[in-house]
Amino acid sequence: MERKYAWHNYDEQTLEQVFALGDSYRQFLDNGKTERECVVQSVAAAEAKGYVNLKDLIKNNTSIKAGDKIYYTHMDKSIVLFNIGTDDLDLGMNILGAHIDSPRIDVKQNPQYEDSNLLFWDTHYYGGIKKYHWVAMPLAIHGVVVKTDGTRIEVNIGDNDNDPVFCITDLLPHLGQEQMQKKAATVIEGESLDLLIGSQPVKDEEKEGVSKFINALLEKQYGFVEKDLLSAELEIVPAGKARDMGFDRSMIIAYGQDDRVCAYTSLVAMLEVEKVKRTTCCLLVDKEEIGSVGATGMQSRFFENAVAEILTLMGKPNSVNVRRTLENSRMLSSDVSAGYDPLYASAFEKKNASFLGMGVVFNKFTGSRGKSGSNDANAEYMGFIRRVMESNNVTYQTAELGRVDLGGGGTIAYIMALYGMNVIDCGVAVLSMHAPWEVTSKADIYEAKRCYVAFLNADDEMI
Repeated sequence: MERKYAWHNYDEQTLEQVFALGDSYRQFLDNGKTERECVVQSVAAAEAKGYVNLKDLIKNNTSIKAGDKIYYTHMDKSIVLFNIGTDDLDLGMNILGAHIDSPRIDVKQNPQYEDSNLLFWDTHYYGGIKKYHWVAMPLAIHGVVVKTDGTRIEVNIGDNDNDPVFCITDLLPHLGQEQMQKKAATVIEGESLDLLIGSQPVKDEEKEGVSKFINALLEKQYGFVEKDLLSAELEIVPAGKARDMGFDRSMIIAYGQDDRVCAYTSLVAMLEVEKVKRTTCCLLVDKEEIGSVGATGMQSRFFENAVAEILTLMGKPNSVNVRRTLENSRMLSSDVSAGYDPLYASAFEKKNASFLGMGVVFNKFTGSRGKSGSNDANAEYMGFIRRVMESNNVTYQTAELGRVDLGGGGTIAYIMALYGMNVIDCGVAVLSMHAPWEVTSKADIYEAKRCYVAFLNADDEMI
């Protein structure tokens, strides 16, 4: 049961590939701080590799055959890619599934208020965060504003060098004695996570002067007014770029690595694999951080509908074919794992923890405490996965998400398992998960990509 560092396997040429992948991944993170931005990048990368839009095929009633490369987007927040293999689709697909939403803070629909010559936007946090992480740091605003005439305005403020940034204020320690006596969960209340956006008033305006100044500025510079926030999706995220970390540049520190580190490596692997025997699929979805709910989450039917549309264009419109295809598929739920941190050793059971630099991580199950809410992969599938990894010399490890009674977490694995397919969680170990800045190892990122390529290429002869 000896664990091995992935770094020990790399020659100079491989190290160049490790660091090159890290560089391209950082660019993906910088340009994809929201799920919409990730979808835009994914579409561009897919089209550059010859993928075509399923919606166009449906519109033109174009037949689908082996070798076709297809993508389908849903509400600009989720995307699925298919590389059609030579095997009958009813025999199933090899699926990589990751999520592209990350914990953040959202702007409320009626957010704006002025108090003591300071203008704020009221917010509602999204996903599991430690609220005290988000105060007194530079923040950016990304998202869309949709006007009543249907005009959609893309918003990206705070990440270019000449942009202003924003912040949520904190109380100075000199006056914070009462605050410091609170539990960490309540040091900063959810209703106190309000974004400071301005302080300059219209000249000679004593009442709501700052609000009037900012409203005029928003209309002039960005093309929307305060009432347009009723139909906006604006996400508050850390301002700043992903950076190499450590003297050796062996790690990456960035916002949103849960789960964009697995989404990116899944996408890269999908686009790298060319002619396949068994159809391959890459699924990047929204809303995992709040339970995979909503029309763009994994619990919706958009993926199933896309599969049905493809089968229809292949001359198999029967719902039985859809069910067979999904049940006979196998999946890696590409999601991150909690990296062992020696500074918080008591939260882990070390024999069953994941470690940075020791390769891609397989979580046979996640869930909470007594495996509640978990997909628990069966032994036969785990044996198949080991065979695929070891035959391709992929460095991998297995783990659980911390000590048994401390808590846990969930992924989209259990949702896909509802179709009766084999599913296991597989991803990259992360330090400071769900913090505004998370840490990963470049070696693990590289091994994750290699793992996903090996899995996509696996055919039934390996069973």
